[in-house]
Amino acid sequence: MAMSACINGRIREQKLLNQICNSGQSEFLAVYGRRRVGKTFLIREFFESKIVFSVAGLANSGKTEQLQNFGYALNRYRGESIEKIKTISSWLEAFELLISYLESLEVKRKIIFLDELPWMDTPGSDFISSLEHFWNGWASARKDIVLIVCGSATSWMMDKLINNHGGLHNRITRKIHLKPFTLHETETFLENRLPGLSKYEIAECYMILGGIPYYLNLLQKGRSLAQNIDALLFNPDGELYDEFANLYASLFSSSEDYLKVVVALSKKGYGLTRNEISAETKIPSGSKLTKILSNLENCGFIRKYYAWGKAKNAGIYQLIDFFTLFYFRFIKKSTFNSLQYWSSIQGKPEFYSWAGYSFELLCLLHEEQIKNALGISGVLTSTFSWRSEDYEPGAQIDMVLLRNDNTINLCEMKFCEGEFKIDKAYEMNLRNKMTAFRMETKCRQSLQLTLVTTFGLKENEHSGVVSNQVRMEDLFD
Repeated sequence: MAMSACINGRIREQKLLNQICNSGQSEFLAVYGRRRVGKTFLIREFFESKIVFSVAGLANSGKTEQLQNFGYALNRYRGESIEKIKTISSWLEAFELLISYLESLEVKRKIIFLDELPWMDTPGSDFISSLEHFWNGWASARKDIVLIVCGSATSWMMDKLINNHGGLHNRITRKIHLKPFTLHETETFLENRLPGLSKYEIAECYMILGGIPYYLNLLQKGRSLAQNIDALLFNPDGELYDEFANLYASLFSSSEDYLKVVVALSKKGYGLTRNEISAETKIPSGSKLTKILSNLENCGFIRKYYAWGKAKNAGIYQLIDFFTLFYFRFIKKSTFNSLQYWSSIQGKPEFYSWAGYSFELLCLLHEEQIKNALGISGVLTSTFSWRSEDYEPGAQIDMVLLRNDNTINLCEMKFCEGEFKIDKAYEMNLRNKMTAFRMETKCRQSLQLTLVTTFGLKENEHSGVVSNQVRMEDLFD
């Protein structure tokens, strides 16, 4: 199959779907990712009419309704009228009817799409055991079945399917963790929706909404970016005004504990260790916290990174979901009454304070683009952060690129609405920071100070401290 012209980006995922189509064996694909990231759209648009059976679970419905919905879908695909529908009493029977239908088809590749799978698994329904029987007892022995399952309830997808220790253990043949768009994909996506947006505005949009296709698709022509944000997030009638209330509840069972972790991380921009999270949330540092952190990471809400010189078990967890961060920064605690709040704070200190931190995070999440701009994409590289403990109190470097060619890039990120100008005081700050890094880490590699800015570095008598620079436009590569 060729790449779909209707799908924006997702090149890696489309290549994998192509491989699945041509593998010559039965495939069991699990697609997971956060709410609104475009999982269903990807599968439906890529396969289009080649899907021979598709059904989506019903939200907040019981076993009877789920089975009835399954039966209705099966009837439609078989071309039978609703009057001929047979009452299905169990999931085992439902899958047996599906087998009978699939065996009647004379197509080379039978693609089945079960969407919102977690909703089908109602209490006491024996859904999982019946799914196991369908795959293990029939589909896996054939060479023509492509079973695609999808769901936003990430905790269910991970526990019951991908990390299943029962009959479905190691039965998933392929996985797609669908992530938000990159900056490049976001730019392409917005070309027809908000034509004329500059890269600066697209970056600002990304720092608010993240690369979430559903959110981006709500932006309307004829409005400035600030007007769009006001209409979506700060107007009680806006489509995203209540989004946060539904976001975590739709993804995780026991979402209260997940929110405790997210709230704790929102208070500490650069993250917390596992023990600090446990202390802050009162969630014991055991298997429960492991599951919460793993699921949040699998959804792309948090990342785990390591500080230079710290043990591997001393990882730091950082909240990286732009929409969540924006919610805590401006929406949750705000007492504003203006429907033009975001428009009104453009150019004010609270805007620059937010933009400075968010730009740092934007750079951290586009590490590959930074390495490519530096010409080191082919060099084996490890990434760390660093905080001075002895020589320069308060000094920190958020991205340290330890390269396999005896070189270290110390990356500084600076948000600015024009060229960034280094003055004498900041030059001394940078030199002291590099000295502190050298003395504290005792590294022998060559050090290169790398500046990542929005519009580049203004050359002057102090700019020589910088070895190389990366611009915001490079992050769109």
